[in-house]
Amino acid sequence: MPGATLGVMGGGQLGRMFVHAAQAMGYFTAVLDPDEASPAGRVSHHHVRTGYLDPQGLDALARVSAAITTEFENVPAEALARLARTRPVAPGADAVAIAQDRAREKAHFVRCGARCAPHAVIETPQQLAAVPAALLPGVLKTARLGYDGKGQVRVRDAAGLAAAWESLQRVPCVLEQLLPLAAECSVVLARGRDGQVVHLPVQRNLHRDGILAVTEVHDAVLPPDTATAAVAAARDIAAGMGYVGVLCVEFFLLQDGSFVVNEMAPRPHNSGHYSIDACDVSQFDLQVRALAGLPLVQPRQHSPAFMLNLLGDLWLRQGDTQREPDWAALLALPGMHLHLYGKVEARRGRKMGHLTVTAPTVAAARERALQAAALLGIEPF
Repeated sequence: MPGATLGVMGGGQLGRMFVHAAQAMGYFTAVLDPDEASPAGRVSHHHVRTGYLDPQGLDALARVSAAITTEFENVPAEALARLARTRPVAPGADAVAIAQDRAREKAHFVRCGARCAPHAVIETPQQLAAVPAALLPGVLKTARLGYDGKGQVRVRDAAGLAAAWESLQRVPCVLEQLLPLAAECSVVLARGRDGQVVHLPVQRNLHRDGILAVTEVHDAVLPPDTATAAVAAARDIAAGMGYVGVLCVEFFLLQDGSFVVNEMAPRPHNSGHYSIDACDVSQFDLQVRALAGLPLVQPRQHSPAFMLNLLGDLWLRQGDTQREPDWAALLALPGMHLHLYGKVEARRGRKMGHLTVTAPTVAAARERALQAAALLGIEPF
């Protein structure tokens, strides 16, 4: 119940927003992150400054926390397993381990009956040589530690595939066939220990250079049948892992109107940030409820919304000299909800914050989001 302490592995912006949601509900919070300036650590009641596999640090987090979650998928699964010996942990180590490995992730999707892109696992020269020609052209992705477009190489033919695998140091990879994409979307859901599932509205996403740039959410964002099918697939994927917590499942929408599952993230997701301002229950509220064992309620979206990612490039438009964007001009527009993550140093491609734009109608929200993008120097969409 509120008044207890909830712990989180990781001190980035997702941890920060989880901490804010937990504190709003009356919880104390604890963060484990080695960076003394981590965004979540700086706003939490307790900050355990150790590595993610440090036994003493893990024990310290467990001592002060009644239950523990994670804010990023690359936290070592063995650390979560150690914490779970003495405390409720959600999501569990097994589910996180699946999400950490693209090969295991793809196999899980197939087991759950979710359609994914034709693919092949490449771990040995023999598997490389046996790749079917039908999978090319494709995208070669490292099986582990890839995010925001990192660890991915487009390949056109067998020679390019071999060269790409060499460039990735011959680590285990997954080759995915290139498909005729029309759009991308995602489903953020929360699943309780009792199996109850609720979800946010389906989100339509635009990526640039492998990083989420814009999310739009409103009734007309996808055909209703497509949205319903995507939610059903995400629910099956979560149930197949016995998942507890907030899960994001990302999809590719194809030009023929069908979709395939791309990947999943065992945590709140960048594409769900709009829910803080456009829904009566945010993805971080759901994370708190699922972790604490509180009732889950179906979120209701009260305003059409566009979310713009604010990358460090906006601070570095004049070269390498860091300059703050003109927040006053931005906030003079109606419907602006600015979220900055407390990161001191701006770097190109680094997520520094996000902006959610809400309005009474979809047209008004889009127009104001485009105005905001123009003010900030973000490419229109």
